[in-house]
Amino acid sequence: MLIELIGYLGSVLVVVSMLMSSVVKLRVINTAGSCISATYALIIHSYPLALMNICLIVINLYNLAKLSKNGQHYNLVGGKTDDPLLAYFLSYFQQDIQNFFPETANELSAIIAAAASSAPDSLQTVPDLPHVAPDDLQTARDLCTVDTAYIVCCDAIPAGVLLGKLDKNGTLAITVDYTTPFYRDCSVGGFLYSKLPERGILRLTYSGNSQKHESYLLKMGFQKENGIYVKQLK
Repeated sequence: MLIELIGYLGSVLVVVSMLMSSVVKLRVINTAGSCISATYALIIHSYPLALMNICLIVINLYNLAKLSKNGQHYNLVGGKTDDPLLAYFLSYFQQDIQNFFPETANELSAIIAAAASSAPDSLQTVPDLPHVAPDDLQTARDLCTVDTAYIVCCDAIPAGVLLGKLDKNGTLAITVDYTTPFYRDCSVGGFLYSKLPERGILRLTYSGNSQKHESYLLKMGFQKENGIYVKQLK
């Protein structure tokens, strides 16, 4: 009975890993499940099953090692706040972004509207990009205080976005620092922060009150000073 329970536990972990949106969590849980399943297979002398799980363990460890190397697959792309790609990205992930940055709902809508309005006619037909009448365009731009935008790409796939307002001293007041669910925990933030000094950004601040974002900020080395999170980059 105990042996059977070991087999069930390994199978459950493998199935649960498939439900993870984060690729790192998927591979970690899948590795644990594969280890248990391989042990179970060896106990019952099912060597083909054991070999398959051992191969999965090796594949997972190899990919986890690659993911742990900051920036190996990442590129930082600077963009304008009226970039159509930025508008599409923000529109597609708008609900999840607002889950972490609820106070930016109006700001996001303004950025999306202004960016979508500057897109070529061929992009205006994309459902995720709202059409904005010319009379409303200036209003949308007036509402948008963000003047700096960066997109982090992994193998040409957008993985995260940084929006904020940059002052003349090199301090970026963060509005949104978002990573897509699939690339969460994959060192996107570490890569991003390592590259920002090359773009003249020496200090980051965040004054929002999102509790869901607080653990990430502390993990990335932000310090809370007078109610504002601050990180010195250089």
